[in-house]
Amino acid sequence: MKKIKTTPLAPQEFEVEQISENEANIMAYPFETGFAISLAHPLRRFLLSSSVGYAPIAIKIEGAKHEFDSVRGMLEDISDFILNLKEIRFKLLGGITETEINYSFAGPCDIKGSDLTNSEVEVVTPSAHLATLNEDSTLNFSIKIAQGIGYVASENTYDELLEGYIALDAYFTPVRSATYKIENVLVEDNPNFERVIINIRTDGQISPLDAFRNSLEVMYAQLAVFNSEISVKAPATIERAEESPDLKKLTGHIDSLGLSARSFNCLDRSNIKLIGEIALMSTNDLKNVKNLGKKSYDEIVEKLQEFGYEVGGDLADDVVSALKKKIEAL
Repeated sequence: MKKIKTTPLAPQEFEVEQISENEANIMAYPFETGFAISLAHPLRRFLLSSSVGYAPIAIKIEGAKHEFDSVRGMLEDISDFILNLKEIRFKLLGGITETEINYSFAGPCDIKGSDLTNSEVEVVTPSAHLATLNEDSTLNFSIKIAQGIGYVASENTYDELLEGYIALDAYFTPVRSATYKIENVLVEDNPNFERVIINIRTDGQISPLDAFRNSLEVMYAQLAVFNSEISVKAPATIERAEESPDLKKLTGHIDSLGLSARSFNCLDRSNIKLIGEIALMSTNDLKNVKNLGKKSYDEIVEKLQEFGYEVGGDLADDVVSALKKKIEAL
């Protein structure tokens, strides 16, 4: 007799494959047939449209009045200079969302992205070319850099610019590509379940895993309107509503801690999936996790403390009991 379901299988496995510093594969499975693409496609759209990045929004160049002007002693005209500037990817430091930075260069020199790094801004494309100056030439300019999402045309970057500034089209998106593929995966004797693999490549302003986290947050925020208007709850939601606040937090995935890729991968490869698994460990148990260095250990302890818990700390008996049942069920 065929098995009749009343609810679709919820995926339990989540993996991160770090290909390089700026590229990763995000994998989840098993999904019911057709469910994987239903989630992967909107996530891809959110990755490409809502990831937060930084871009120059205006520039003032000494001796230049408009973008079709030129500067004595500079090989590039202003239009080429602006095109080169748009290829340089900035990252503002210290939590600031907008700043103005002044630069001054004397020739002869070849100005690259690395020459623009200072205490306020990091350039994640250090080898990108900006301009070439001849001997006895100087170049003084100021850049306004801002944080944003998507693409913003120059006429919308500023209501009113200070005199001498040229408004720029701003391309904030730090995600260079987001693609996905769906594979079949065997569950018990059924080969028709699916695994989704989302490949994310960024420009270095943000890590692929952080970009994925951001897209999930945006997706949840967009769906939250339905929660406020519709009182229907799935069985799993009803069950969780009866859980204590501690248990809800401790049964969250370790991805919620916001760990670096190295720390996350050490835990993930040791099959540590839930925040509560870390809270139940002693300090020695955590230190003995394979390939976990001191820096990663300190980061995990700090992130867990920010979450409100200590490694090897005291938890209520009923929470420990319920948490262990959750872990055994994985």
